[in-house]
Amino acid sequence: MRSVAIVPTYNEADNIEALCRSIRANAPDVGILVVDDNSPDGTADIVERIAADVGDVTVLRRSGKQGLGAAYRAGMRAAIDGGAEICIQIDADFSHDPAEIPNLVSAVEHGVDLAVGSRYVPGGITENWPRKRRMLSRWGNRYASGVLGLAINDATAGFRAYRSSSLVDKMHFEAVRADGYGFQVEMTHRLVRAGGKIVEIPITFRDRTAGQSKMSQNIVQEALVLVLKLWIEDRRGRRQRRIQGG
Repeated sequence: MRSVAIVPTYNEADNIEALCRSIRANAPDVGILVVDDNSPDGTADIVERIAADVGDVTVLRRSGKQGLGAAYRAGMRAAIDGGAEICIQIDADFSHDPAEIPNLVSAVEHGVDLAVGSRYVPGGITENWPRKRRMLSRWGNRYASGVLGLAINDATAGFRAYRSSSLVDKMHFEAVRADGYGFQVEMTHRLVRAGGKIVEIPITFRDRTAGQSKMSQNIVQEALVLVLKLWIEDRRGRRQRRIQGG
């Protein structure tokens, strides 16, 4: 199955060449699609310079910084239109280990719709995070999964592999409007509600060592508010089905 790793970037010049080469070394058959939001540090130029040497690397240049969710939607559409049967999400900052890509791809090839690189299943580890951020992430995931009934431990995980037919047929991913962690929660919610099969694979998550974190208070607040909105939509949907069922 044709697999493509989608890498959203904004000012990742310190990381992007090493990441592309690591993906190629660990997953020789996986294509690489870098979605760059007009990084002023020349991230996209670096990718284009190394593309011929690394092989199967392309850049989708966008006009400006539009958010993580928008970058993934654009990248997934481009990858699927280019023949991708598996779409992989991976951060550019080495918080996700490219050596885990074959495990995620294998899970999708064996029948799941979504393989999640999870920090919160047995064997999963989060390194180099302060206690406050670790607790915020852990309890945020419990909140999202508990309120929405997702039966998943790491709904905000950004290291994932999707079956492309599930994205198109079950999720209507281009209608997702959330960004940041909210984007991952909404994507998970849509797939669960569509009856998709999900597996969590333990990973070691490492905080970035180069570049600047994209985390902000607004991203956290967006995710919290989104969960409530999705919960309300679920309740309205159940009520409507009861009414229609008589």
